Amino acid sequence: MKILMVCLGNICRSPLAHGIMEHMAKDAGLDWEIDSAGTGDWHVGQAPDKRSIAIAKTNGIDISSQRAQHFVLDLFDRYDRILVMDRNNYQDVLALTKDEAHKAKVSLFLDDDIVPDPYYDNALFEPVFRMIQERCKLLIQDWNT
Repeated sequence: MKILMVCLGNICRSPLAHGIMEHMAKDAGLDWEIDSAGTGDWHVGQAPDKRSIAIAKTNGIDISSQRAQHFVLDLFDRYDRILVMDRNNYQDVLALTKDEAHKAKVSLFLDDDIVPDPYYDNALFEPVFRMIQERCKLLIQDWNT
């Protein structure tokens, strides 16, 4: 399975989701391809936010080699599932779809909720990490049956 995690700048939430899911899938012996992207293009080529790198490292996951990329139309054809962190980015991704097959790949990372953006609040990085970690566990259980 090929999974793409999406947030706004691809430096906080989606790199964490990318790293956590990749780590957990590997531990579960799954041959899944995980990546991440942002609906905004201002961080393209940059490493994740230092706070995301730090919280991941504290939890035994290295995301420092990831580089931000911009979400573009071609990504619909490269991934089976596109998981978006909040409703604004969800609408931005859906606006790029060209058909129902593309739309069917897109969903919120948390079914009916959003992953808060920790960019402006250092205290959110730990709870956001835990929220993403718990959701990744559930997704692996659901999709690996």
